[in-house]
Amino acid sequence: MFYWVMKTIFIGPVVNLLFRPWVKGMDNVPATGPAILVSNHLSFSDSIFLPLAVPRPVSFLAKSEYFTGRGLKGKLTAAFFRLSNQLPIDRSGGAASEAALRAGVKVLESGNLLGIYPEGTRSPDGRLYRGKTGVAKMALQTGVPVIPVAMIGTDKVQPIGRRIPNIRRIGIIVGEPLDFSRYAGMENDRFVQRSVTDEIMYELMRLSGQEYVDVYASTVKDQMAAARKASKSAESRSAAVRLAHADTPDTGVGPGTGRRKGHKEPGEVTVIGSPDKAKQAEEQTPADGGSGDNSSGGSQQSPRGA
Repeated sequence: MFYWVMKTIFIGPVVNLLFRPWVKGMDNVPATGPAILVSNHLSFSDSIFLPLAVPRPVSFLAKSEYFTGRGLKGKLTAAFFRLSNQLPIDRSGGAASEAALRAGVKVLESGNLLGIYPEGTRSPDGRLYRGKTGVAKMALQTGVPVIPVAMIGTDKVQPIGRRIPNIRRIGIIVGEPLDFSRYAGMENDRFVQRSVTDEIMYELMRLSGQEYVDVYASTVKDQMAAARKASKSAESRSAAVRLAHADTPDTGVGPGTGRRKGHKEPGEVTVIGSPDKAKQAEEQTPADGGSGDNSSGGSQQSPRGA
């Protein structure tokens, strides 16, 4: 009920008015029966635009972080995803991921539509990345058709890190169903799983026009995060070095060169008096270190001839 109300009354009309999505090939989605909708993943808003465009309800496998948020915002997000038939998927792998895939299989066995992003996460740069084999496992186990869907321009509407979306038109292209019945009974073969996944990703590449990169998007994200961390660390070290240089006096040769205030070099004489008198005293001091011949009045006398 919540799904229908949000789609038909509240969110759907607003989205259609603001973003004017264009759709091609929606007749490839079966009117009844189970199927897997596999989509490229450019933006958080993909999980809003696609279910609104499909006439039937779609249950998406969404990352588990959406269901475990704290605070008011986190609780509201979790409630929205649960009420809109979204299923949490643990992307850490192992038993947790297997449990999520079993939940997806139950959706298909109930005759419903299941949506999944085979890349596992949003693309960090708009390119299409290597797919994970979970979608192949479910397709081979259930024998349901796989329907490729290309989201167009959603990364421009809501790039990663942007909360308020840009108002612009987006597109959705639905491809023809892919049939993998030829691999019946081979659902546990890892090579078959990879072959099926790669075939799905090729179709997504063809529909979306994206550049394909045969690397997991999560790996690229980790590398980018590490590079940003290293860059910040280097900037911090550089700032510390500049600060240290600013606080350290310049070194030089001879008295008074690049020294701290009040510091004297060894052998330097302190002259008491005004700066002018100190200068006069320095000028009246013979270069050879001897004493001058001055009168008691302070006037200098010329030396006598021989």
